[in-house]
Amino acid sequence: MLKTILYIALGGAIGSVFRFLTTVLVSKFWSNHFPLATFLANVVGCFLIGLFMGILAKNQLADSNLKWFLITGFCGGYTTFSTFGLENYNLFQNQNSLLAFGYIGLSILVGLFALWLGLFVTK
Repeated sequence: MLKTILYIALGGAIGSVFRFLTTVLVSKFWSNHFPLATFLANVVGCFLIGLFMGILAKNQLADSNLKWFLITGFCGGYTTFSTFGLENYNLFQNQNSLLAFGYIGLSILVGLFALWLGLFVTK
């Protein structure tokens, strides 16, 4: 268990640094109101989690420490949106479209409400 936590922590630290570097790099070339750095991190994170899952599954490593490092650690540190994307993909693949759409809608609406509530409580 401790070994798994260390793999996740290392991957998460690296992912977080890459997320910061994405923001720094995008800020040098983009200064508009659209949050391009977050958008790119989310899209790249979704691509990477798909790529990593595909490679791990293809090489029968889906239950390895590499999964904890790359998927939970790196992708989780880079963006949790990638996990959100994978979970919804799995719901759609398992013929749970209604549940997927509910999850998507609730995540957005409840997440925005929770953000507002957190801000409201601090006023």
